[in-house]
Amino acid sequence: MPTAARLAAAILLTIVAVMAASAYKLTLPEGQPTRWLLPICAILGIWHGWMTLGRNVGKGWVPAINTGVKSAFLIGFFAVLIFGLYEMFYRSTRLYYDDPGEATIAAIDLFMEYGMSLLLAFTAMGILFIGGVIAALITELVDRRWS
Repeated sequence: MPTAARLAAAILLTIVAVMAASAYKLTLPEGQPTRWLLPICAILGIWHGWMTLGRNVGKGWVPAINTGVKSAFLIGFFAVLIFGLYEMFYRSTRLYYDDPGEATIAAIDLFMEYGMSLLLAFTAMGILFIGGVIAALITELVDRRWS
């Protein structure tokens, strides 16, 4: 059911996701394609804001903060997963792999590689953490005001 808290959470986590993606984009090597980074992260922000954070507010400040941090890190997790799988499929269509097993192992390797690069992008991780907390607090306030 649509609520003001879900809408606020979706908007706020979209902003956090786009800010984190922009900070992460600066740490990528030259020539790394980033065309879909911001739109995919924005979609993930809307999804996790609406479905994860917006649904779980109204239970107090600490649970809201926990849910906000969880939602922000889920955005990072799924962004890494999506772009790792995309890169694997891109390489597969260019016949980079000899068999499906090699492609599957490569997908896991790419997921780990992208995940480590995100973990080492301290600015992006800080934006996700602090932005998740702030988004959760504002969403909790919106829920208390309009519910």
